[in-house]
Amino acid sequence: MNRLTVLFAALVVSGIAQATDAPAAPAAPAPTTPQEWAGKMLDPTQNAAAFKDPAAFQKWSNAMMNPATSMAMMQQGMDPNATLRLLSGMMNPASMQNYMQFTDPSIAMKWLGAGMDPRYATAMLNQGLNPNAYMNMMAAPVSPQMMNMGTQMLNPAMYGNWMAAPMSPAAVNTMMAPMNPNMYTNWMGAGMNPNTYGSWGQMMNMPTGQAGGIPLDPAVLMKLLQMMPAMPQAVR
Repeated sequence: MNRLTVLFAALVVSGIAQATDAPAAPAAPAPTTPQEWAGKMLDPTQNAAAFKDPAAFQKWSNAMMNPATSMAMMQQGMDPNATLRLLSGMMNPASMQNYMQFTDPSIAMKWLGAGMDPRYATAMLNQGLNPNAYMNMMAAPVSPQMMNMGTQMLNPAMYGNWMAAPMSPAAVNTMMAPMNPNMYTNWMGAGMNPNTYGSWGQMMNMPTGQAGGIPLDPAVLMKLLQMMPAMPQAVR
């Protein structure tokens, strides 16, 4: 039993080392237009990306200082297709991965480093002191984008789209998704996927063929059990 304990401890230590050296996943490119920002914020599979990295949060806060971003979100709120995409995204296993990655300790370390970096505090302060942001907010009520939303409220076609939305193929597919057993299988697969948990999960996904790498595989554990000496039978 002591031999199994030593081998299992070596397995865990090797996994921690591999998790430490695991390369980080490439970050998705940041949106460049208010419409792209609104689409990302209303997508449950990626709307938490701005809070996982201080640099991404700085871009997100800068976009929120632009009233065009808020108006783009309001514009999508009047579109029934945007609501269907939101519901479909909530049933997507990628939404669980989106939020479970907050358990990654590297995210807390990034924010800790940003909190001690005076350059980051200065950049955030400059956003709040930028006079152009306040001028844009003052001019927003008379902007063409705001006028367009006001006229949409008087457009009977918008209400017709909402009345026809429950009978659209996209809405039917969204309502039928909970009856599909593959959805629950995909959720279970996402829950067991090491990538769902960031660097924590890499401890369960150790690559082979590297120095010191031991695959965390059930077959390996069975081999370890075979290496254990036979237990002596009790004398009757």
